[in-house]
Amino acid sequence: MSWEQELFAVLDDLEQQAEALYDAERELELADRSRAEYHHVTLESRLTASVGLDVVLDVRGVGRISGVLERVASGWCLLAGPAQDWVVRTAAVALVHGASERSVPEVAWSPVAKLGLGSALRRLAEAGERCVVHLVDGAAHEAVLRRVGADFVEAAVGDGPGARTVLVAFESVAAVQSR
Repeated sequence: MSWEQELFAVLDDLEQQAEALYDAERELELADRSRAEYHHVTLESRLTASVGLDVVLDVRGVGRISGVLERVASGWCLLAGPAQDWVVRTAAVALVHGASERSVPEVAWSPVAKLGLGSALRRLAEAGERCVVHLVDGAAHEAVLRRVGADFVEAAVGDGPGARTVLVAFESVAAVQSR
């Protein structure tokens, strides 16, 4: 081997070593950036990536509910259970089991996903069916939802002449269970 070939071999070896060091350094930098940017990921964005999956939610005031995550929107999600559907306010969700490892940022959500809890409750009110309104303090009220305001829902609780109208603040709602 000539001295020129030996020199090029040494230079090639040095170049490969530098490239390997750069790749290792870049991997650490990317991992560090990924950890630093994770603070932008929301529970709703992780849930959005989990649509279609079987999940289990631990909900304050309700307990553990399971089913297929069918929809996620701003402030709520729809869980289809074996016997009934659940509209769950995401602020009441304490734990999620079975969620996707991925997330979907809000900028990638459809316009329908930006509809708030009031939109979901309006659909239940229009149906006029009895449901159970679960509160974060553990209380539950069998009711028919009537009208939905900006931050509350009007519900008819009880049957017949003893029925009364109550206003339920969105903040106190944990979940609404269809019957």
